Amino acid sequence: MAVPRARHSNAKKNSKRAHLAKQPLSVTVCLNCRNSVIPHHMCPSCGHYKGRSYHTEKEA
Repeated sequence: MAVPRARHSNAKKNSKRAHLAKQPLSVTVCLNCRNSVIPHHMCPSCGHYKGRSYHTEKEA
């Protein structure tokens, strides 16, 4: 079995994890209604995605 040669110091351990911090959520602008939208998701206010309308309204 593989065995580590020596223990990693706290500085070495933490510098390895430096890129694992949480990033702020990226937000784009809907081309139809100009509201903020999560990338690669349908707009929650108008229902458009990539220039197409995917909003389905239920008829009463």
